[in-house]
Amino acid sequence: MPSEIPLSKPDITDLEVQMVVRTLRSGRLSIGPMVEQFETLVATRAQCRYGVAVNSGTSGLHLVLQSLNIGPGDEVITTPFSFIASSNCILFVGATPKFVDICPRSLNMDPARVQAAIGPKTKAILAVETFGNPCYMDQYGSIAARHEIPLVEDCCEALGATFKGRPAGHFGRAGVFGFYPNKQITTGEGGMIVTDDHRLAEMCRSLRNQGRPLGAPTGPTMGGSPTGSWLKHERLGYNYRLPEMNAALGVAQMKRLDEIIEKRHNVALHYIRRLGGHPQLVVPTVDPESIMSWFVFVVRLAPSYTAEERDRVISGLRRHEIGASDYFPCIHLQPFYREQFGLREGMFPIAESVSHRTIALPFHNDLTAAEIDQVAQALELLIKQENISRV
Repeated sequence: MPSEIPLSKPDITDLEVQMVVRTLRSGRLSIGPMVEQFETLVATRAQCRYGVAVNSGTSGLHLVLQSLNIGPGDEVITTPFSFIASSNCILFVGATPKFVDICPRSLNMDPARVQAAIGPKTKAILAVETFGNPCYMDQYGSIAARHEIPLVEDCCEALGATFKGRPAGHFGRAGVFGFYPNKQITTGEGGMIVTDDHRLAEMCRSLRNQGRPLGAPTGPTMGGSPTGSWLKHERLGYNYRLPEMNAALGVAQMKRLDEIIEKRHNVALHYIRRLGGHPQLVVPTVDPESIMSWFVFVVRLAPSYTAEERDRVISGLRRHEIGASDYFPCIHLQPFYREQFGLREGMFPIAESVSHRTIALPFHNDLTAAEIDQVAQALELLIKQENISRV
């Protein structure tokens, strides 16, 4: 029997192991030089002045919205086709997500619908680069500028992507990257806020560190700070700090980022060549002005297929020990959002149609051509079985 092909797998080499071990042996396990180096590397890649490391992308989005003084009574325009954290962070600050439907090609928000959704309560646009696709980020930024509201760029899935020559993370007032193990690079758990706004960066640093004063020392000195600032707290804050070991892993991964992105591009290209001609599949498309940073590889069944048929295909892949998943169930149809906001099916038909037919296939840096062929053959067989059962 063929060995299992996992849905995702981090790319860890001796360099990552060595840097983490070196950090462990240094005795500095929190608030140290590795965090600072990691912040610089990621901010530089995004062509931003400041980086603020945090313990997750979700934490980063939360801090950005709070630093922008978004709160109860405010609305934030965002997509229903995303991982739920992009909307949950809006709820964390007491605001309300205002969903708009997506473009069926890019799977990002339709810019015309974003423009139409602007209202008196709109205080920000939170745009997600779905699956690492940066398409339309410039248009969201132009809409935000016209209405004098900030664009928050959820680039958690897009490290290394560019659109019209501009890197992910550089389109809004702030961008937020995520480093969960299935991302382009990983710190185990972690995230990074990038921005050119000095005040916003300083506020995020304070909020991630228990609300300590702006510009305060980043850690306690031997015997305690003579000014007492380490135990002074000027605002409600959080413990969202990124440990030094995680940052060391991130530094090593950032040193290999171009290599990692190229590996992922090659895997995606092989999938596209292998599955692109299948009449019942829609494979990802990339805008010619975009350089995609592949987070996952998601195909869609043709519109004639139901969610139940898609689910049977996913179950069949798993029975063949091939990792597969539905990326993403629509946020507005999650139980909590239905109950809290009275949302229902049919409100965002494009997102719903796409969501019902998506299949995330195994995708990681070291996936071989033979494994891709194995996945493709199993997928084609399962689709054929669904077609036979219809007769």
